[in-house]
Amino acid sequence: MSDTEVRPRPPAVLPAHTAPTGVTAWIRDLGMGIRFAAGGGREGWIRTVLTALGVGLGVALLLGAASVPNLLQNRDDRQFARTPHSAMDGKSVKATDTTVLMRNTGTTFRGKSMNGVFMRADGDHPVLPPGLDAMPAAGEMVVSPALRDLLDDPANKLLKERFRDFRVTGTIGEAGLVSPLELQYYLGSDKLSTSGDSYRVESFGQDNSLPLDPFLMALVVLICVVLLTPVAIFIGTAVRFGGDRRDRRLAALRLVGADARAVRRIAAGEALFGALLGLAAGAVFFLLLRELVGVVDLTNVSAFPSDMVPSPALVALVAVAVPLSAVLVTLISLRAVAIEPLGVFRGAKQRRRRLWWRLVVPVLGIGILLYSGRIDRAAANSAVNVPAIAVGSALSLIGLSALLPWLVEAVVGRLRGGPVPWQLAVRRLQLTTGTASRAVSGITVAVAGAVALQMMFASMHDDFNQMTGQDTSRAQLTVRSGSANGALAQRMIDDFAATDGVTKVIGTVQAYVTRPGGKKVDDITPTTELTIGTCATLRELAHLDTCKDGDTFVAHTGSRTMNKWVDTTARPGKPVNIGPDPDFHQGARPVLWTLPASTGVVDARANPSGRKIDGILATPSAVDIKKLDDASTVSWVKTDPKVPDAEDHVRNTAARISPFLGVDTLQSVDRDKQYASIARGLQIGASATMALIAASMLVSMIEQLRERKRLLAVLTAFGTRRSSMAWSLLWQTAVPVALGLALAIVGGLGLGVVMTRMIDKSVTDWWSFLPLTAAGAAMVAIVTLLSLPPLRRMMRPEGLRTE
Repeated sequence: MSDTEVRPRPPAVLPAHTAPTGVTAWIRDLGMGIRFAAGGGREGWIRTVLTALGVGLGVALLLGAASVPNLLQNRDDRQFARTPHSAMDGKSVKATDTTVLMRNTGTTFRGKSMNGVFMRADGDHPVLPPGLDAMPAAGEMVVSPALRDLLDDPANKLLKERFRDFRVTGTIGEAGLVSPLELQYYLGSDKLSTSGDSYRVESFGQDNSLPLDPFLMALVVLICVVLLTPVAIFIGTAVRFGGDRRDRRLAALRLVGADARAVRRIAAGEALFGALLGLAAGAVFFLLLRELVGVVDLTNVSAFPSDMVPSPALVALVAVAVPLSAVLVTLISLRAVAIEPLGVFRGAKQRRRRLWWRLVVPVLGIGILLYSGRIDRAAANSAVNVPAIAVGSALSLIGLSALLPWLVEAVVGRLRGGPVPWQLAVRRLQLTTGTASRAVSGITVAVAGAVALQMMFASMHDDFNQMTGQDTSRAQLTVRSGSANGALAQRMIDDFAATDGVTKVIGTVQAYVTRPGGKKVDDITPTTELTIGTCATLRELAHLDTCKDGDTFVAHTGSRTMNKWVDTTARPGKPVNIGPDPDFHQGARPVLWTLPASTGVVDARANPSGRKIDGILATPSAVDIKKLDDASTVSWVKTDPKVPDAEDHVRNTAARISPFLGVDTLQSVDRDKQYASIARGLQIGASATMALIAASMLVSMIEQLRERKRLLAVLTAFGTRRSSMAWSLLWQTAVPVALGLALAIVGGLGLGVVMTRMIDKSVTDWWSFLPLTAAGAAMVAIVTLLSLPPLRRMMRPEGLRTE
């Protein structure tokens, strides 16, 4: 080129485009991931819907758990508002224009308990309990909606007959009911008096709740952790659906120039979109569940939908934690993945999973539990270290889920040979141990927690379930009246004996009698019990050699001290005061009755209620019942279990005799109400959690089948039997579940031992894992059966098509 030639000007160097960084880059890439998830076509939407469904189920359960504090508080508030206020000084309330005379009653119909109150106004402006608009007049009845429905049902004629003397005139409002399915009633009566069990009320609203037992507090904390930890694991699993297809798409993004950090943020954006949809779906599921709680009675537990309002702070926590966990889980899962323009390479297969940190987590949890110290139930104001129990048990269970992938990889990697279905399943597990472990981690944690809970329940069972000593083989019902006379006692015996299904009646009249003369022992007038009944009845209360009408006896128990106290009053040939007790009725004239000199001493026998009655036993003609002061009539009734509704017939007979008769069911075990309530709550929560785990396994399996649709179609095209494919699917699920259950048993037993040590108890049931293991196996079978129809569709030749 000569010097005179004009050289072209070099092109101007443009400044390089500066890629956004920091928050801007995060917003851009997360938004791009959301656009990919929303505009990814049919396949993208299927993946997003599965993610949203999984997250939504977990969110619904979390919102339900977040509603429990408000639900319990609302129930307690209504219970508090309708409880009659009583003076702490024990003084009786004087009748005024606003006071109300009340008497508690209640009944049972076909196993359903009903609470009721008799009412009578003292004036023209009576105070009313919440839920009532007006005081029921004599013969009127105000009932809860659930009880009204029972009375209106033609199949419940027995119940309607029991209230035949009362006309339903109103319905109790929501403010007066603990739950929508509560059976409550108020009866108007003009026969109430201040004697007996009646009491006068001038206002309503008193807290009669008891503080939660320290043992039960520890149990509640563990229940919350056991039920909610699998939910968190499930949500973390749901946001990772569709991993293989997502990886291929991310590799394509790398091919067009995106760097590794950007594609990870884009993947997080896709998971974020599914999580956000899951939040919306969870809110919908929760609203549907809330309406269901008001109409379905699960183990005698129901609630008004308005009670199930999650705490705003907990709602905010769920709303932030779920999307944030979706982003974090996605970023963490992609940390060991090399996403390159020509493909995706997983480094996890090139080295074994590290074990040391997976052991640190459960060991740390156990250490926290051991460090928190023991709970002394007998000590006053015994404190329960709630944070330590919650954190320690949560770390122990989460540690098991962290150990599971290592265990599955270690075991599956050594499996060789076997039938074709077994080889297909093992090879698939060897390629995707992480996916298989995530699918069963929820059931591992749930079973481990359930084993620990069962061990705790078994160890503290005797503290909250006491043997009553009641002999239900001799009688099933006891009927008591606050008033007593011979005619009433005889009518009770005759009417109950003629009732359908009654095989035996034991009837007595009971009163306390005192020693006359003013002599006191330790400032107390010597007192003993007088029991009147026929010879057949007295033989149920004492060991008698002979008995005829007119006989009397002095019954002794095995206590020398009590025998001496009885003999101080019951002196054969000496008078006994059967009138008012001088300690409570100053100046009252005694009513004397001489105990016959021929009275012998007999040994008392426990009555059907489990109590030995000592004192004076007399036949009807030996003493004038009309002269007794403050006596009561008690009957024990034995029914034939083969006769339908025999106990309800007895209750109807009692209502015909007198609406004030109290009828109670004898039971051999007395169960603490708080303990029983917690047990019912555990049943509900465990059912919901196990259903969620089953849904998790099913959704995860369907997602895996969808990812392998082309491979399944290829295997079928090459002649693989469909039965072999189905069996391989079963083994592919069963092997990780079996390993997970084995790990859960070991971990659950360890956690159970530590928790029972905390409450200073010993393990009484080492085999509690057997039914739980059977439940896990049944769940595997059910999920496998439900996944067979989609498996059959995905093995069709159409699966070979591609773009």
